[in-house]
Amino acid sequence: MPRYIVERTFPEGLHIPVTADGAKACEMVIGTNARSGVTWIHSYVSDDLRKTYCLYEAPSPEAIRETAEMNHLPVDKITQVTALDPYFYKG
Repeated sequence: MPRYIVERTFPEGLHIPVTADGAKACEMVIGTNARSGVTWIHSYVSDDLRKTYCLYEAPSPEAIRETAEMNHLPVDKITQVTALDPYFYKG
């Protein structure tokens, strides 16, 4: 399955509470994504909470855009990526 980095901007900042409500919000995103074959692996959030860089596995960028729309999430840029493991070169 192809992997993608999805860049997002949240002008007011991303605020997901570390509570049951925050967990429920994430579970809803995961469920919506799964219906389109999209898997959210993890995200990095900037210190000011305004930018996220999310790693996904998905059949296509279009599938990511569709699920983002259903989840009411912005998408600035989608880049297909491959992993570079620095330990691969050690013998």
